Amino acid sequence: MSFHCLALRPEPGLAATLEKARAAGLAITGHALSEIRTVAWDCPDPGAYDGLLIGSANAILHGGNGLARLADKPVYAVGEATAAAARAAGFTLAMVGSGGLQGVLDAISGPTNLLRIAGEERIELKPPPGVTFDEVIAYRSVSLPLDPAMPLLASGKALVLLHSAATARHFAAECDRLALTRRSIALAALGPRIADAAGGGWGAVHTAVRPDETALLEMVLDLCQNPRFNPVVPS
Repeated sequence: MSFHCLALRPEPGLAATLEKARAAGLAITGHALSEIRTVAWDCPDPGAYDGLLIGSANAILHGGNGLARLADKPVYAVGEATAAAARAAGFTLAMVGSGGLQGVLDAISGPTNLLRIAGEERIELKPPPGVTFDEVIAYRSVSLPLDPAMPLLASGKALVLLHSAATARHFAAECDRLALTRRSIALAALGPRIADAAGGGWGAVHTAVRPDETALLEMVLDLCQNPRFNPVVPS
């Protein structure tokens, strides 16, 4: 059996995922299951911070006017996509991680005080000794319906890529609303927390070895070449 992949992340990340996946030879369809909207926020005193802690390119793309006052602050970015967005917006990079935002934070030496620009849906972070941070919420994810993807999901050949816990929860709820059989769908999640958010009952659940898209797509390519999933297709 050959999979057809389905990516559900919001734009502009969705287009980037589709481009990378197709370049790797994957058969993939995109359907944004959410969209990112800016949340108004007040920029605190820039002088209080040594840098910006950024866990998503959305913090740069949807950060709004508050970013202008922070333009001279170096960015500690979770990964290359976030770093690229920061560079394009004129920021300098202090660090680019590859294994999640907690790993970035753990690698920072104190004393350092950072401003974390985040979305409403975010992971809890524990700073190492000598490092502190404040948070502002600059964007939120708004859920969208899954209906256009129903034919693929009902085919028994869908491998669904999940990039966030919020998307995973909403995807599961939408599958139930549309009476789709979970056992006929395989999931490929960016990390264990995301896989857990989707709940149980799926035909297969696979988790990337690292929380970055390169690892996710490598895993998906392997799954497509060596399927480990026996779908239950509704009659």
